[in-house]
Amino acid sequence: MSLLGLGRTARAVGGAVAEVSEVFTVNRTKAEMGAQARYQAALAQAGAEFAQKPLGWFDRFVNGLNRLPRPIMALSTVGLFAYAMADPDGFSLRMQGLAYVPEPLWWLLGAVVSFYFGARELNYFRGYRANIPARPVAAPPADAPARSPNAALEAWRTENS
Repeated sequence: MSLLGLGRTARAVGGAVAEVSEVFTVNRTKAEMGAQARYQAALAQAGAEFAQKPLGWFDRFVNGLNRLPRPIMALSTVGLFAYAMADPDGFSLRMQGLAYVPEPLWWLLGAVVSFYFGARELNYFRGYRANIPARPVAAPPADAPARSPNAALEAWRTENS
């Protein structure tokens, strides 16, 4: 067969058919190779984040302090219930003392706590959003007219022109 040149011709025709078919359907092998490459890149990035030099005593101390507010708030709330049962008179006396705290100070405390927990949630939210893979967007045809990203504005322009 190779004497007649059919081997080369058959390979060329097969390659052309494969290229044409990739226009209509996704080449699964290439798609899986791309997915594997993205997965490997994500693993390498995660590995690089944790491949840091060992933290010093101060960094470990501050990391420990950053982990304390939530457990302290939860345990102290439970502790208030225990204190109310153990010493009702002392508890009611201290709760009456809280009534003398001015309202702007309560607003300040609420803002500090809200910003602390809100910043943590925003940090986690941003971290999770960064891991969502982007989907490819189909490009408009070259001869298509430019469209405004604001459909309402475009409708208003057409209506008023």
